[in-house]
Amino acid sequence: MSVMASVIKEARNLYSQKQIAELTGVSARTVRRWERCEEEPSEYKVNWVQQQLFQRPSSDKPQADDFTFIDLFAGIGGIRKGFESSGGKCVFTSEWNKFAQQTYSTNFPPDQDHKFAGDITEVDENDVPDHDVLLAGFPCQPFSIAGVSKKNALGRPHGFECTTQGTLFFDVARIIAAKKPKAFLLENVKNLLSHDKGNTFKVIIDTLRNELGYEVHHKVIDGQAFVPQHRERILIVGFREKTDFSWNDYLTPEQGPKIGSILHPEDGSETPEPPFTDGVNAAVNPKYTLTPKLWAYLQAYAAKHKAAGNGFGYGMVTHESVSRTLSARYYKDGSEVLVSQGANKRPRRMTPRECARLMGFPDSFKIEVSDTQAYRQFGNSVVVPVMTEIARIMRPRIMQISDNEDSGLIQADLLAAS
Repeated sequence: MSVMASVIKEARNLYSQKQIAELTGVSARTVRRWERCEEEPSEYKVNWVQQQLFQRPSSDKPQADDFTFIDLFAGIGGIRKGFESSGGKCVFTSEWNKFAQQTYSTNFPPDQDHKFAGDITEVDENDVPDHDVLLAGFPCQPFSIAGVSKKNALGRPHGFECTTQGTLFFDVARIIAAKKPKAFLLENVKNLLSHDKGNTFKVIIDTLRNELGYEVHHKVIDGQAFVPQHRERILIVGFREKTDFSWNDYLTPEQGPKIGSILHPEDGSETPEPPFTDGVNAAVNPKYTLTPKLWAYLQAYAAKHKAAGNGFGYGMVTHESVSRTLSARYYKDGSEVLVSQGANKRPRRMTPRECARLMGFPDSFKIEVSDTQAYRQFGNSVVVPVMTEIARIMRPRIMQISDNEDSGLIQADLLAAS
């Protein structure tokens, strides 16, 4: 029995073929081929399926449309994928970049229950649909809190309208204030904690907790438990009511994967995916190999900084490595993650498909933009399995708030009828 067939056999004790297909982003027909040993996917696909099927306890199976959410500063939809896997339905998306919009719309075709907006700063908060959960990977912009006392003396807005005005976090705060969702998840770079000597983060937490009245939890999480990449991000979770939420419920695999699991095997076991791979062995397109000039420049640059006692330079990976953090500048020279092609050979960049895998996207995720835009998009994205796991531990608390709300309405109706 193949490795994937064994995985599917075990999973069938928990899920139907249809549920396995929905959780892993493939067709039910593909699941049947795996189960019958008619197809043996790559190591990356096996790892992805195992993460999606066995990270969630069997007692916590989501139902379709358990809750609704909105996706702000959506990028290419990495946070959305995580929350859809826990039964969420997206009813509103905001993303201003036209290339990210293209990738997002290709992978999440719009329906009649969903609205798509561009620049969130131009959207009236009252026009945002009602929702249970607000999701936002908002950019970090400087917070200007100087002059607050002067504004108060002049009778100008106070609270979060004063301390966060002019930042993109303000747009998150004004929507939370207007729509009062049951919960939210905010994602940002780790440096948000130390920005402006901690004042920026202090304003954010004070706004969410004291101005808007939410129970707030935050944690820095490294995605390398799920993907072979060191990628730390700050996650801020909030609930409208008191809950038993705990980061101790966040589960990770005992052993994280290595970079070899996401690289093209180039041995014919993958279907070619032009322009990334081609030929009978699905070999990586030679265009991803660094030119002699660029490789010489990166080596000289690294040697210069090493001699000066600095740590700057390129990051070379082999099959057993965990990579540096993928950034939006990867399209420039690929220096943070160069794939070794053996001694005396020039290294190569990862292909956009490998970058997608490095962020935890399934191979079913469509990449129809240029390499430059794809590198920017994946470098700015979230680690999808991290979002999936956070959605899993948030979901019971979201559903409990919904149950409490429903019970309150029923009791109110009974009192009115008596």
